Amino acid sequence: MQKYQKNPRIKLFSVSYPGDIAVNLGNELKPMQTKDKPEVKWEAEKGAFYTLIKIDLDAPNRKKPIWSEIRHWLVMNIPEVEVEKGDEIVEYIGAGPPPDGGLHRYVFLVFKQPNGRIEHNEPRSTKQQWINRANTSVIEFMRKYKLGDPEYGNFYQGQWDEYSDILKAQLMG
Repeated sequence: MQKYQKNPRIKLFSVSYPGDIAVNLGNELKPMQTKDKPEVKWEAEKGAFYTLIKIDLDAPNRKKPIWSEIRHWLVMNIPEVEVEKGDEIVEYIGAGPPPDGGLHRYVFLVFKQPNGRIEHNEPRSTKQQWINRANTSVIEFMRKYKLGDPEYGNFYQGQWDEYSDILKAQLMG
């Protein structure tokens, strides 16, 4: 797994799940609380396009993150903050760590696309697909599309609950 450097220029952005459940710099949320797509908000530049990524850094656990990074969500070409109008490449899934996986870090990053819309060839994944999710790299993705550093970030931690098994069955089904 590649190391991330602290970047003081990355700004915090709002990520909230139904029921006023907020992501707040590493707070712990239960997978059941994160099963539905969150609402995200950031200060967008007028006319700009953005990319949003959510990844799990700790799969199957922090000591041996051999499947990291796992894409839980990828949306490109988001006009300003209108995520629903972006190109959802990897459909959103909530947290789903294994029973013995301990706490996992789920990271949200927002990149301003430097040259407007991006023509891409990213493989797609639906909510029912594991394919194209594991062993990805945000750093490689950033380089491939010349995104530069993320402008916004936030994260939460989660560990197994009953929803984790439901998500696993959905993905492996």
